[in-house]
Amino acid sequence: MRTSAPPHLLVDAGELEQIAPAWRDLAAAHGGSYFSTPDWVLSWWEAFGGTGGESATVAVWPAGGGELEAVVPLLKGRQRWHPRLPVGTRTVTVLGSGLAAADHCGFAVSPGRADDVRAWLAAVARRGALWLPNLDQATGAAFVPPGARLVERTACPTMPADPDRIGSARFRKDLRHYRRRLAAEGVTFRFAAPGAVDEPLFDTLLALHARRQEILGRATMFDTARKPFHRALARRAAPGRGPCAMVADGPEGPVGVLYGFLWGDTFSYYQTGWDEAYGRLSLGTVLVAEAVAAVRAQGAAVFDFLRGAEEYKYRFGAVDRHDTTWLAGRGPSRLLLHGRIAARSRLGKARTR
Repeated sequence: MRTSAPPHLLVDAGELEQIAPAWRDLAAAHGGSYFSTPDWVLSWWEAFGGTGGESATVAVWPAGGGELEAVVPLLKGRQRWHPRLPVGTRTVTVLGSGLAAADHCGFAVSPGRADDVRAWLAAVARRGALWLPNLDQATGAAFVPPGARLVERTACPTMPADPDRIGSARFRKDLRHYRRRLAAEGVTFRFAAPGAVDEPLFDTLLALHARRQEILGRATMFDTARKPFHRALARRAAPGRGPCAMVADGPEGPVGVLYGFLWGDTFSYYQTGWDEAYGRLSLGTVLVAEAVAAVRAQGAAVFDFLRGAEEYKYRFGAVDRHDTTWLAGRGPSRLLLHGRIAARSRLGKARTR
């Protein structure tokens, strides 16, 4: 019978890189999302970590022989009251969440270590505020300590990565029409697999995204400040995993890019940008449809739209799965976070009146 044991606590970047292959294998074996892999977590820490006094601790339960039974990466720092404000409350949270907008956060844990992980997180919560955002139901929420408060439930629509099952028959007919119109304008499509998303392509995505958000009058945090993070993700990519993109090329160069991540049997659609001049030709819609076909050819079975209940996702036939956000712990930080949550809830209700 396996005995309960405390984890090894790793804080050194070199040690974390050494365990990355075993960590990746564990995440793959137990259904973790791309956002729970060392590729995402270590890239996040490399790009964003430590600048505001944060410290990372990765709890590891080794199995011997170089294998791992559980990996729980946490970050001690401040939970900001707003992404653009430097102030916040001291918390422990999931390393890799927050900045860069990770969904389906969770931990790579074998079934035999589930109770140990849950007990260890409960011990962390007894020492202060524990903020657990956007948790995957199976690999994150399953380890929430007793007494934690459910703060938010977020829709993350998904659908099969199958071109023949996109939307309704009428919608698929419309897609064929949109494709013919784009082809008549000289627009073609190509897929950049993991390892092929280089810096010029990423710069094109940023520029197209920024122009479209400006036209729509929307603010965006997906800008050049994010480049070091996505450069690190690209460096860790390998066949079948990591950043990839569907690119629409016009007569004079790229006019649209849809960017996301392949991991296991899932493609996670992360960001997009396209030339508004092609909006009348439904370029954004066709980019999604072309991406579905491309990732299917790469072996994906699931097309994940990630957070947000935008109407267009359901036209494609997506159905909701949900992430949950939790607050646990004690002390002044927890009370401040509780107040922040209550204020946000009141503001949201006021806006809907």
